[in-house]
Amino acid sequence: MARQTRDRILDTSLAMFNAQGEPNVSTNHIADELGISPGNLYYHFRNKDDIVEHLFARYEARLDEALLLPEGRAPDLEDIWLQLHLVFESLRQYRFVYRDLVDILARNRKLKLRFARIMDRAGASTTALLRGLVETGVVRASPAEIRALSENVLLTATFWMSFVAVRGGRAEAGDADLNRGIHQVMMLIAPFLREAERAHLNALAQAYSA
Repeated sequence: MARQTRDRILDTSLAMFNAQGEPNVSTNHIADELGISPGNLYYHFRNKDDIVEHLFARYEARLDEALLLPEGRAPDLEDIWLQLHLVFESLRQYRFVYRDLVDILARNRKLKLRFARIMDRAGASTTALLRGLVETGVVRASPAEIRALSENVLLTATFWMSFVAVRGGRAEAGDADLNRGIHQVMMLIAPFLREAERAHLNALAQAYSA
């Protein structure tokens, strides 16, 4: 029962943080939404930052799964599509982290360090994937170009939802916006592809640029 209550608190907190913004949600709001007393909530979590840290751990685990590289074979273009889908789905599920990123990291040094490590792992995974495509001849790029391309991919993915919100005046990105984010990242990679793969990419991208 205690485990179920903890999970309910985390699930409800995530939904409220995503919908309203983490700074706008208090532990009292969460307790009211769940129909439990604040004391019951504090039995499971010390404070709101404790809830945020547990949600961050969930997010980190999901993102680590999304960043896994194929085993026993060289990567191909479809692996990039798949990784981008999984990454953007993770960003969407835990979008409060990115919408309130500066505020959350400014007040929590532990999360700031963990987020920096996430960025390092994401950058390393992207670089390894692109280098694998260079080795198979799918991508033609110098080591310096790969480093810059990897940084640009990471930059675009990390701040895409903030860009959409600022540009469109919306509180959060929808499915179409995330599809455009995937398309935008793939267009960063397109100039480095062989002609056959670039044609394939453009055909696939039509579904994402609408």
